[in-house]
Amino acid sequence: MTTFQRIVLASRPTAEVQPDNFRLETVEIPTIKDGELLVRNHYLSLDPYMRGRMSESKSYAASQALGETMIGGTVGEVIESKHPKFTVGDTVVGALGWTEVAVSDGTMLRKVDTSDVPESAYLGSVGMPGMTAWYGLNHIMAPKAGETVVVSAASGAVGSVVGQLAKLKGCRVVGIAGGPEKCAYVVDELGFDACVDYKAGKLEADLEAATPSGIDAIFENVGGKVFDTALARTNAFGRIALCGWIAGYDGQPTPIDNFRLILINRLTVRGFIVGEQPELWPEGLAELGKLVASGQLKFRESVADGLASAPQAFIGLLKGRNFGKQLVKLS
Repeated sequence: MTTFQRIVLASRPTAEVQPDNFRLETVEIPTIKDGELLVRNHYLSLDPYMRGRMSESKSYAASQALGETMIGGTVGEVIESKHPKFTVGDTVVGALGWTEVAVSDGTMLRKVDTSDVPESAYLGSVGMPGMTAWYGLNHIMAPKAGETVVVSAASGAVGSVVGQLAKLKGCRVVGIAGGPEKCAYVVDELGFDACVDYKAGKLEADLEAATPSGIDAIFENVGGKVFDTALARTNAFGRIALCGWIAGYDGQPTPIDNFRLILINRLTVRGFIVGEQPELWPEGLAELGKLVASGQLKFRESVADGLASAPQAFIGLLKGRNFGKQLVKLS
């Protein structure tokens, strides 16, 4: 193999992401230098945050550069190494982007053990999505046994972990998801106490029925109508961990009518970026890894085949077409 494929950002979307915002390129495999290693990626992670990086608007991180490999989490195998800490055959997790092969100097790259945890899980429940769930639940929501926790995008990579961790703490857990199949999975497989199908057209009534004692903590991925409806059910001194706003990622307006309840109910609302807490990752990943290995933490994956399928899979992710963690299998 002398060449590989990568996908670069060809243009910035003006509204919804389109396939022609991306470009598939064939590139020659470079020669590595001392202190570098070459990685053959097996899986690519697709995540909603990528939509924000495609824009030039001000955000918590720099915009994705045009003509450069799209950013993204990866897991793969070291196929050549001139780095003292990595050897050929190591399985490594990093952020090498939408590419089949990548050169790394080892920065932000970590070796992982796949004997008890599947390598793909290191991009989901035992990776950034899992850490997002773990941090938001434990350090912002901090629910007590018996409290009611509501999780939006409950069947997704982050929401599914939030709910399961909250159940382990003895909480009543209510998910919000799109469609009866996802809601059935959330209740029957993941063990949530209830799940509200926001596509059924009865969001307010169904959420009220599922939260008879109100809501003590919210994990919010979606924003817009889903968040607004949950706000209306909050109890005094509720806590809200805000990690995503998918409803507004393509520029749609997302008005919040119940914002006054933040004052009335003395709510704590905190947005967070999990990458800003690196000191907590070893603890969180160790706990998540043990739960996955023991079968206590379940997960589901949507896997697109081949790098060329990534743009359509990403567009589907933004529209909620995925079921569980969205991955692209590269080899």
